[in-house]
Amino acid sequence: MNLRSLLISFYLLLLIVVVTVSGVSYWRNDQEHQRLLAQEQQVRLRLAEARARLADQERVLDRLRNDPSYVETVIRRRLGYAKPGEIIFRFEDQQ
Repeated sequence: MNLRSLLISFYLLLLIVVVTVSGVSYWRNDQEHQRLLAQEQQVRLRLAEARARLADQERVLDRLRNDPSYVETVIRRRLGYAKPGEIIFRFEDQQ
């Protein structure tokens, strides 16, 4: 075997190693990218849900600030208040 064929074999082997390492590195980076995309999708979904909850809470807060009949309804239901002369009947849940 002469020096030229030895050098060609060495460079060919070096090229195969470089291509293999690059391919493995690309595959790992692609897997990580896919994982991050899935994670981003989950975070976007949680963000949308949080924004919807915030919008609901802002609507309730606005009604509490500006709608006296809603405030009265909330006080009656949650705190069990009644107007003078009213009688409140409470029944235990039969489960």
